[in-house]
Amino acid sequence: MNDLPDPAAAVDPVRLAADLVRCPSVTPREGGALALLERALAPAGFECRRIDRNGTCNLFARWGRKGAPRSFGFNGHTDVVPPGDEGAWSRPPFGGEIADGWLWGRGACDMKSGVAAFAAAAIDFVRATPPDGAVILAITGDEEGPAQDGTVAILDWMRDAGEAMSVCLVGEPTCPDTFGEMVKIGRRGSLVATFTAEGVQGHSAYPHRARNPLHALVTLLAELTAEPLDAGSAHFEPSTLAITTIDTGNRAMNVIPARATASINIRFNDLHSGQSLTARLQDACRAVSAATGVGITPEIHVSGESFLTPPGPFVELVAAAIEAETGIRPALSTSGGTSDARFVKDHCPVVEFGLVGQTMHQVDERAEIDQIRRLKAVYGRILRDYFA
Repeated sequence: MNDLPDPAAAVDPVRLAADLVRCPSVTPREGGALALLERALAPAGFECRRIDRNGTCNLFARWGRKGAPRSFGFNGHTDVVPPGDEGAWSRPPFGGEIADGWLWGRGACDMKSGVAAFAAAAIDFVRATPPDGAVILAITGDEEGPAQDGTVAILDWMRDAGEAMSVCLVGEPTCPDTFGEMVKIGRRGSLVATFTAEGVQGHSAYPHRARNPLHALVTLLAELTAEPLDAGSAHFEPSTLAITTIDTGNRAMNVIPARATASINIRFNDLHSGQSLTARLQDACRAVSAATGVGITPEIHVSGESFLTPPGPFVELVAAAIEAETGIRPALSTSGGTSDARFVKDHCPVVEFGLVGQTMHQVDERAEIDQIRRLKAVYGRILRDYFA
């Protein structure tokens, strides 16, 4: 691992990102990534504290006094998904190689380069123009995993410790094709439901002597997918419902099984809540069970509610800084999957902006060197404009 830059010099986000990529921090391993960041932040005057919970490592770092009237927060994660078949990579997944204008390795795109960019921007900013307020970095090692003891643990600790962010920017990759083209101002909610149907096993030649759980599941799934959940809302695309699996484990072609399961995933907008969708699914199960005589039990997990940070001063500040640095006016979007912004939104207004995300989670994941440096410049401008 390379030594950190001279504490008196501007922080090179590419070098810091490369060092982070060399940390094998596959969830839930810390891999040295948070320790590396602490060594970079502490000499610049950041008070660093590890907020570890249930084996998950997290880092809270604050420059400025606790309880400052204005506090700008950054949120991100240093954990990464597994590299998969390392033999399929053209460069070592944890090599952090810089070649052909790219930083190569697992996490280079999602999202160690984003963390490096906002850490570098924050360090340079507080050294050059110490603000009247606080700068907070909340960095987790549990975003790609269960996400129960990561950002949630940091926010729980902040609440108990009297720490607060006035606003927060999450550094996830947000741009589909061109750097600067998109800011996330919200996210859809996510719900997973597994339906277990219990019938009566029998011979397929005598179906009247059995109660077929598959017929009941097919009926249920057909009803759930017959009509769209909605037509979208002012800031959200229409909600979606996708059947993800149907399973019986039955290898006998002349036997009606006694049990079968099916799962769906719903990505929902602000016209719904996890509670309203749960009630809807439970009602559908009861109706099909009554009609077929097959018991259907739903197991439902809501991993996040939909949320929106409405366009206003904070969103405009971020968008204007991006346009000033890139020449592109970013679209305000709520598309994509979930992120830790779904937890931060209960603490303070939150938006997301980061790199182009085309290679995240892929073999040969990489980030363009120029983009990493430009991302640091955007974050630095956002800090200057916020505290101006």
